[in-house]
Amino acid sequence: MITTEPIIHVGILSSKKIEFIFHGFFVTAEGEKYSGKQKAEWKNGKIFFDGKTSDELFFQPIDESNTFDLLDVVIGIHFHWERKENQRFKGSLRIIIEKDQLTAINDIKAEDYLVSVISSEMSATSSLELLKAHAVISRSWLFYPLQNDKKNFFSQNSVENDTENRHIKWYERGEHEHFDVCADDHCQRYQGITRATSETVQLAIEVTRGEVLMFDHQICDTRFSKCCGGVTETFENCWAPVKHPYLESIVDNSLPPQGFDLDLAIESNAQKWIRECPPAFCNTQDKKVLSQVLNNYDQETIDFYRWKVIYSQEEISEIIYRRSGFDFGKIIDLIPLKRGKSGRIVELKIVGSKQTMVVGKELEIRKWLSTSHLYSSAFVVDKENFRQQIPGRFILTGAGWGHGVGLCQIGAAMMSEKDYPYDRILLHYFRETELRKIYE
Repeated sequence: MITTEPIIHVGILSSKKIEFIFHGFFVTAEGEKYSGKQKAEWKNGKIFFDGKTSDELFFQPIDESNTFDLLDVVIGIHFHWERKENQRFKGSLRIIIEKDQLTAINDIKAEDYLVSVISSEMSATSSLELLKAHAVISRSWLFYPLQNDKKNFFSQNSVENDTENRHIKWYERGEHEHFDVCADDHCQRYQGITRATSETVQLAIEVTRGEVLMFDHQICDTRFSKCCGGVTETFENCWAPVKHPYLESIVDNSLPPQGFDLDLAIESNAQKWIRECPPAFCNTQDKKVLSQVLNNYDQETIDFYRWKVIYSQEEISEIIYRRSGFDFGKIIDLIPLKRGKSGRIVELKIVGSKQTMVVGKELEIRKWLSTSHLYSSAFVVDKENFRQQIPGRFILTGAGWGHGVGLCQIGAAMMSEKDYPYDRILLHYFRETELRKIYE
């Protein structure tokens, strides 16, 4: 069990060449001092730096106030808003060799890491109660694999089940072999001190220092996504077939909406739910709240509660071929075979003129049906413009943004706006959990 503040190892950037700038002096394990702009390159299986080769580089700031920049860091990897930016970090810099390229790793105190996560996942101008809630779940999620045997935790991740007509795959953070977490959406957004923080963020971290959510004497695996779409999803429908009692499906509202059967695993119920726009905490267009919660690039996406994507036959056939690697020919149908509790499709049957295949789980479905990622796998399908029984157009109408498990960030923001305290927000999304401080 964690009883003191740990050091977190964060993978930031992987490339053949890494450029960085030291603000103030940094010292190597050999006692060499560096300041200013630097460059490390991968050459013949070694790190080439300052005229010498090595297997690993480590730079520690002489003074804790010294910082460093990493140039051309890719953020939003494989998402619709992917871009590069220069980022600034506290702590130490480590550069290692990974898969014929270099990886830059930031070693940082856990609470300092969380200051950045909260400012990156949310806006630094968010309300205090929302930031406190997010501080607790970000800390819990971070510590969950570190509380026991990390190796055993990681060994169960990234499972793939392939047969000739069936492709079921899910993705986990356990793919990171040489560091604890990455810096992008696949783990938690971490952008050092690049994002403007605030006194409110600092306060949220300070007043919740060492606080985590616990269930049955274990730190919880507290997942979160942008918008659940009105009902949250269960853990096992997105990742490993493991039930977490605190990650069961809940209605994202104070009361269940009238006129709906909320067993959304049933196709007819999911169809009605997704095609309509029932009340929910996360069903909002409140610009004031959204501007506080969403960073600039997130505000490029405004239709997150209900959304629509339209593909021509040529577009959808090409996208599926390019993203899956399988030639389906012309796409004849997309048939949900299994839905989760939020209406998210867990298994999708793709019927093509050349072959038919079942794909899952939710993220793999999202990847196959978009040039980046669909907002979610909670969607219904309409077909138009038939020619010789082949649809000329597919219309996907969907609900939510992300996997929908655990805390719904937009919903939590609206709960905060309605004066819910952070512990009530947490217990709304993570039922039967206990808030506990594990270190001072």
